[in-house]
Amino acid sequence: MSTGAKSTGGTTAGRVNVWRQPAPVWAVAFACVVAFMGIGLVDPILPAIAESLQATPVETELLFTSYLVVTGLAMLVTSWVSSRIGAKRTLLIGLALIVVFALLCAVSGSVEAVIGFRAGWGLGNALFISTALATIVGAASGGSAAAIILYEAALGLGIAIGPLLGGILGEISWRGPFFGVVALMAIAFVAILVLLKMPDEKRTPIPLSAPLRALRTPALAVLAITALFYNIGFFVLLAFSPFPLGFGAMGIGLTFFGWGVALAVTSVWVAPILLRRMRRTTAMLVVLPLLALDLIAAALVVADPAGLVACIIVGGLLLGLMNTILTESVMEATDLPRSVASSAYSAVRFLGGAAAPPLAALLWHAYGAAVPFVFAAASVLVAAATLLIGRKALRRIDEAEASEADEAAAILVGDAA
Repeated sequence: MSTGAKSTGGTTAGRVNVWRQPAPVWAVAFACVVAFMGIGLVDPILPAIAESLQATPVETELLFTSYLVVTGLAMLVTSWVSSRIGAKRTLLIGLALIVVFALLCAVSGSVEAVIGFRAGWGLGNALFISTALATIVGAASGGSAAAIILYEAALGLGIAIGPLLGGILGEISWRGPFFGVVALMAIAFVAILVLLKMPDEKRTPIPLSAPLRALRTPALAVLAITALFYNIGFFVLLAFSPFPLGFGAMGIGLTFFGWGVALAVTSVWVAPILLRRMRRTTAMLVVLPLLALDLIAAALVVADPAGLVACIIVGGLLLGLMNTILTESVMEATDLPRSVASSAYSAVRFLGGAAAPPLAALLWHAYGAAVPFVFAAASVLVAAATLLIGRKALRRIDEAEASEADEAAAILVGDAA
């Protein structure tokens, strides 16, 4: 199973604490928080952008699509880039691109320009995110279990803060959240530049075709296809829900702050405890149908803002579980280099997320606000079916020794003195 859990050098669960990490790990984790803020930051200002720039909902949803399409496609080359110029330079180039394109978004005068600059933002995001995950897993103390918990904590915190900050700054202007990203990413750039020291970094060039060839591995292919359809449900909930809610920027920001907090709580605290009691594939086959039911419930109460908010928060709880379990599964499913596995998997899942927002907007206008949530529920069920059919290829991720599961849980709850 996990080499990471066994690579702690004899460290036992009682002597490991996920929160005790070297400064470079914290620098990358902080930058991850800011990077993930960018995903939900535009959520509260989608209606404001549509109004200010005279854009249709479909055009507005393309802010997510251009960002996610380029992120997904660029993921296929990030391992090739980082293996040649090094992880630190790749991280810094990614952060610099995000700063530049977020600034261009902030000063844009048309929705077409914002859509285009969000694509450039996606390129920087791809270079940063895939490299950051591999860097944290490689540098964190406590093995891969601790590293993934820390990474998911950064993801959850970023996704929670992003909509809240977007709502606060969006009350001033729709341009405010973009300027906020510029400032925070500039701070993250300096933190990585100063704190991440990798003088002995070994570079083994990775072929450009490595991520595509990695997808031929049955276990990774099953997980990538599962994530593709799962991400459709994820991004319908994130990117489409602000429209039927009918709230202002602050109301949407608070709603998705709650969603992000729920996601963070389950991804960091609940997922490891759940995995002590069941195998990874079993846990995902439990969570995915529950997520589909939540999306069906959202379709039924779409005209009731309070009911829809409740479904969004419950969705956050379930999404947090899936995010952590999927990430752990990908890191442990094969013997491939982590950067290659992460790039290949992320490319497929981001492309699934890219399709969801404009499809949801089109379904809304054609059939009503409930149909996008039904579509999302159906996609999540396809993800569950893919996992069920391909379960035999995932034996490796389920072969967890009890001691390793106990170690991960002990790291989480802070048994360390």
